[in-house]
Amino acid sequence: MNALPAWSGGEFLEGLRARLPDDGLLVDPEQLRPYESDGLTLYRQLPRAVALPMTVSEVAEVLAWCHRHQVPVVPRGAGTGLSGGALPHAEGVVLSLARLDRILEVDSLACTARVQPGVRNLAISEAARSYGLYYAPDPSSQIACSIGGNVAENSGGVHCLKYGLTLHNVLRLRGLTVAGEPVEFGGLAPDAPGLDLLPLVVGSEGMLAVVTEVTVRLVPVPHLARCIMASFASVETAGDAVAAVVAAGIIPAGLEMLDRAAIHLVEPFARAGYDLEAEAVLLCESDGTEAEVAEEIGRMSEVLTAAGAIRLQVSADEAERLRFWAGRKNAFPAAGRAAPAYYCMDGTIPRRHLGRMLRAIQDMERRHGLRCPNVFHAGDGNLHPLILFDDGDPDSVARAEAFGAEILAESVRLGGTITGEHGVGVEKIDQMCQQFDAATREAFFGVKRAFDPAGTLNPGKAIPTLHRCAELGGMRVTSERQAFADLPRF
Repeated sequence: MNALPAWSGGEFLEGLRARLPDDGLLVDPEQLRPYESDGLTLYRQLPRAVALPMTVSEVAEVLAWCHRHQVPVVPRGAGTGLSGGALPHAEGVVLSLARLDRILEVDSLACTARVQPGVRNLAISEAARSYGLYYAPDPSSQIACSIGGNVAENSGGVHCLKYGLTLHNVLRLRGLTVAGEPVEFGGLAPDAPGLDLLPLVVGSEGMLAVVTEVTVRLVPVPHLARCIMASFASVETAGDAVAAVVAAGIIPAGLEMLDRAAIHLVEPFARAGYDLEAEAVLLCESDGTEAEVAEEIGRMSEVLTAAGAIRLQVSADEAERLRFWAGRKNAFPAAGRAAPAYYCMDGTIPRRHLGRMLRAIQDMERRHGLRCPNVFHAGDGNLHPLILFDDGDPDSVARAEAFGAEILAESVRLGGTITGEHGVGVEKIDQMCQQFDAATREAFFGVKRAFDPAGTLNPGKAIPTLHRCAELGGMRVTSERQAFADLPRF
């Protein structure tokens, strides 16, 4: 596409530089390279510039300046997202919020923390631990991912079944509009005045506003936590056991599943003590007081045994509990050792269809000629298949993309959704056409226009497909990475 007029003559760039610290603007291609993608490395695009503000006022000035010149802005946190939500625009500015990394307040009486968007997820719990509190949502990337990115994608984690997603643990957001004007969503009172727009902004992937402050809910650190590792002779039986646990009225603190391929993938890497003879393993955690945990572990053990578990092992101490979870949380780095690249999908299906979906994925493995270990939040049906492929082989890349598209199509067919916590980004734009009809998509566009009439805030992510849905039939085109640079701003 032709360069935007703002970039000619250097006036825009110099004005941008004047609004940032001395080291706050990157324009050299080698400096820009680390920002060309997020965690979804299949799609890459260099931006024209990267802005690195240190204060909220600098963020506001950058947004206002870019808005004045109609230059696209792509907000970015830690870059750990897995759907291409922070993929740059070829004629735009990446607005990095990584330097806004202060924990502003921990209120032990109100059980809240007020933090800037660049604060790491795990750092919140570390700061609150001296008060006997912690922040419950714990994505596998919590050691690196930022709370601003968690808000953008409505991230979950292994304990989201009991404690909820990011949305359920955020009380208030402060931010800036595309024009740099202050805006606030939610509040500290039980019910904020006016329209309840907080659920609209959480999960909006940086397309409606730029978050500059997050107030999160903290919960008491449990007195005790214990985890059951349950082995099963088939994925179908394990899937039925998940439904049985929830049907029994038990809401575990965590309920995760790994199939045989995932078990053999992570065990050499994490040494978690998984049963290598099992076709599937469930991790079922209980937390609370000693009496509560003992009672719930007993109930879950009975249900799992009745559902067909062939082996149960309960963590004897905290070290063993953490070791059980280390395997699940290290699935992604383990996949990185097993193949040149992996493609982590993110569909969600009803719990009762877990076994059916895993059988379908096994059939897809044979058709596409690629391995796909499965780890997922079994309690809420959020799948994370890990498609292993060679990113240096165009044919392997194409097969991986087709494989992923088929998993998402099957998720919708089974009554689920195309994403649980990773977001749509650029990865699932085409699948929006499978999930939603034209009228619903137009309603989404209406919301986007209300916040960002010109469509310059994280552009290219709000449209449902690169071509028309009817032309694609919901299938991805291999030219998507190249075509992204030619997208209109809305």
